[in-house]
Amino acid sequence: MKYLCLVYYDENIMNQMSQQEWDSLNQECIACVGSLTSNGHFLDGAPLQSVNTATTVRVRNGKAALTDGPFAETKEQLAGFYMLEARDMNEAIRLAEKIPPARYGSIEVRPVRELREAENTR
Repeated sequence: MKYLCLVYYDENIMNQMSQQEWDSLNQECIACVGSLTSNGHFLDGAPLQSVNTATTVRVRNGKAALTDGPFAETKEQLAGFYMLEARDMNEAIRLAEKIPPARYGSIEVRPVRELREAENTR
């Protein structure tokens, strides 16, 4: 089953890291992806740019409204994602515990809901 692991952390705290600390964390993330890949768990993933590059789109009554920034003000911002393959939620949680930014923020683990075409009822 597929699980989406959303990585959250406080960008202000991350911005206070030295370049060496930041580079080390990124190397840990690369190694984590390598390990997850070699074990058949990693399907996809990517880090995101800062929330100050985001635009939120809302469509109401057929009209789009754009807002600079993320959807909501929060202490932690969405920083990236890992799409994992796991037997069940327990295994997905164990895998998410190994994602390095979990030490600085949180990892939200959610099962992916599969959409299927409606069956022809005729």
